[in-house]
Amino acid sequence: MRDWVERGWIGVFGLLVLALSGCGESAWNDPYPAADAEANVYYSSFAERPKHLDPARSYSSDEYAFLAQIYEPPLQYHFLLRPYRLVPLSAAEVPEPRYFDAAGHPLPEDAPVAAIDHSDYLIRIQPGIRFQPHPAFARADDGSYRYHALSPGDLKGINRLADFEATGTRELTAEDFAHQIKRLAAPWSHSPIAGLMREHIRGFGELADQLAGLESAGALERVAALRQASLSGVEVLDSRTLRIRLEGKYPQFQYWLAMPFFAPMPWEADVFYAQPGLAERNITLDWYPVGTGPYMLSENDPNRRMVLERNPNFHGESYPSEGMPENRDSGILNDAGRPIPFIDRAIYSLEKEDIPRWTKFLQGYYDASGISSDAFDQAVQIDASGEPILTEVMRERGISLLTSVEPSIFYMGFNMLDPVIGGDSERARLLRRAISIAVDFEEFISIFANGRGLVAQSPLPPGIFGHREGEAGINPFVYEWRNGRPERRSLDEAQVLMEQAGYPNGVDRETGRALSLNYEAVATGPDDRARLNWIRKQFAKLGIELVIRSTDYNRFQEKIRNGTGQVFMWGWNADYPDPENFLFLLYGPNGKVEHQGENASNYANPEFDRLFDAMKYMEDGPERQALIDQLVEIARRDAPWIWGFHPKSFSLHHRWLLNAHPNQMANNTLKYRRLDPEQRQAARRDWNPPILWPLWAAGGVLVLLVLPAWWMVRRRERSTAL
Repeated sequence: MRDWVERGWIGVFGLLVLALSGCGESAWNDPYPAADAEANVYYSSFAERPKHLDPARSYSSDEYAFLAQIYEPPLQYHFLLRPYRLVPLSAAEVPEPRYFDAAGHPLPEDAPVAAIDHSDYLIRIQPGIRFQPHPAFARADDGSYRYHALSPGDLKGINRLADFEATGTRELTAEDFAHQIKRLAAPWSHSPIAGLMREHIRGFGELADQLAGLESAGALERVAALRQASLSGVEVLDSRTLRIRLEGKYPQFQYWLAMPFFAPMPWEADVFYAQPGLAERNITLDWYPVGTGPYMLSENDPNRRMVLERNPNFHGESYPSEGMPENRDSGILNDAGRPIPFIDRAIYSLEKEDIPRWTKFLQGYYDASGISSDAFDQAVQIDASGEPILTEVMRERGISLLTSVEPSIFYMGFNMLDPVIGGDSERARLLRRAISIAVDFEEFISIFANGRGLVAQSPLPPGIFGHREGEAGINPFVYEWRNGRPERRSLDEAQVLMEQAGYPNGVDRETGRALSLNYEAVATGPDDRARLNWIRKQFAKLGIELVIRSTDYNRFQEKIRNGTGQVFMWGWNADYPDPENFLFLLYGPNGKVEHQGENASNYANPEFDRLFDAMKYMEDGPERQALIDQLVEIARRDAPWIWGFHPKSFSLHHRWLLNAHPNQMANNTLKYRRLDPEQRQAARRDWNPPILWPLWAAGGVLVLLVLPAWWMVRRRERSTAL
């Protein structure tokens, strides 16, 4: 009995010690090691494990969040300037294309497109760039590569890349870029842009066909064949100069030079990872990238966390000194000219659910966060002018809100091949314009997107060359400019258009029947039902009966491919910030039904197509702007789409995270961010105070339980003594 009582007192004492320890420097619920409390470490999360970290294969934003910090293609997007502007990254300057005729004679920049046989891009590489430390570069005393001929015995005890004792590096060369472009052509790379590059890079298709017979060969054999193969459109002129030759003229190629697809890849990495026994250990390029960027992947545990650390071999870069006029007073240029990156390490934890991610952000354990629909009202409110502002709770914590319009568009499309809603007759055109007025996308954004959208006036979102702001940028068929802002035309005007089209109050004057249209939808849950009911009500304003035909996504795509639908919702996210990347969605030769292109509405207008052919090859400037204005005017008049909206990105960051600035095209922005770890740690302590009353209550209960037993033991001891 006495031993039990002593253990009870020890338990009470332990609880008191535990309670007092909570008054230390760190919060009880801190998920990170105490040693990292004030470390220069950025904390964030990811929701989906990256499938590919090989730059030849990767093509998703989840993967680019890591890849763009590691790899350095020739170009990048300027952090602050808008419209989006390309600037050098690993290249010494942005290459200017040079044009030649079939005989190889140089042509002027304004040469007719038909006269241009090929375009040359001369890429000069910056000197002094070195790859991150990696076993693929490690050499033995005799100068041979230490890990390029691994035997099964050499792999004993090797389970991850860090288990290799030695690493090495070397300087970046033009050959590394040439090797990567050949990798894009290799069928076993399964590059998503191989088909597009076949159309543009000279000799790309021939190389792809030549390598096709090696798909069943061993990995080392394929790498050896790739190294020996030549690509006529890619020539290494010297160690730091590469020439890429394109068929004809393709000015949008420069944007591809800012994507990881064109990041340099050393042949040593290909050989290293091709060795037997490594893939079984997940030691592959898809798992362990090899780059020259400011960070390298030091830990890859996609079921738990991903860790980026400073690349000790990084060649260096400076924070930008140029910005937009509104950047002058925002503080975003305070670090102008300073060397980057600022952050030593970035830890990304897997969070599949929104609530834990949001909770940890509010506790200060994540430095930045998106806003889920469930948390939106807690974080954001809409002011009287319709602008989003932070709630008082968020402002009290010093949290900042960043918003930016994404280079995307969601639109409601009309199938222009349909005999009722499509075609170029004035009747169908007036009907489409009436519906465009009636479908209130301002309301849609408010109800279904938490206000996170900007009503589209054309296919071109802000930040893309050709987009016009203010009164000059509104769609006059749907909006009027009043009191300094666009206002949707009245439903009365839409009813007048319906009458002019031969559908007074929604009744076909020729048949006497109510107009009925089919809406193709992908519906899976109750949220979809509410959205579809809303769409049905918009058409009902004009007396149109909208028949919702819900199906799964595969069947929906089949209907769009076959052109059997009438009305549908569709979207597009730009690969690169060029007006061609949006206006081609209305280009006749890209029609979905006839040409299997991305023109899902199958719109075709000869004048639009003619102007588009001229515009897509032009450099940005007044002449190109004039053509874009004409293209937009034609599309607005014909109304093959209800222009819908451009989604807005909302993100939050704590006051200790500096230089957080939205850039929807650049993915390599971690290097610009800076932290104040001391301020973060102080906030964590303030926001996560230990809740001690349960411990004190438990201690009190233990005291009440132990005290009577202790009293009985003491009484028995005294009785025995007497």
